[in-house]
Amino acid sequence: METSFRRKAAAVTFAVLALTLAGGGIAIAQPSAKAPQAAVKPVRGTDSQPPVTAESARSAKAALKAGGVTTMAAASWFTVVNANGTKARGTGTVLKYGTGEYEVQFGYNVSAGAFLATISRADSCCVPPAGEIAVAPRLGTPNAVFIQTRNSAGAPADRGFTLLTHTP
Repeated sequence: METSFRRKAAAVTFAVLALTLAGGGIAIAQPSAKAPQAAVKPVRGTDSQPPVTAESARSAKAALKAGGVTTMAAASWFTVVNANGTKARGTGTVLKYGTGEYEVQFGYNVSAGAFLATISRADSCCVPPAGEIAVAPRLGTPNAVFIQTRNSAGAPADRGFTLLTHTP
């Protein structure tokens, strides 16, 4: 009886293994002589940042040079930006890349900071339009923050926003 049970258990184990491999498939990577076209030239999606332009790099370096070094232990700054990319008030220089893509540059390094952004209006008139906003450190520029705004459907859209930057 015990021997029969062991044989059945072994057979069931091999059957499960075979079905798992057959159902999930086995992928074997084989080297190819030519790389696929997508691997050669990546396509920029809606969740990536545009490349840093020469103008942006020049502006960022000038802002760092003019800003000097702060002696504060921690500091917070805000920037209010209109939907068209102009700064309404606050600190920093605003660059607009495309629909819903903004960069805010500061005169100090913010790469170790924390960022908070919300869709807003510069005036005190009305409730801002609905939408979404994302904020991240600007890749390749330690004194800048990148912001993307979208409408409620997730498509890029120009929206005014308020950015709060806190550096340790």
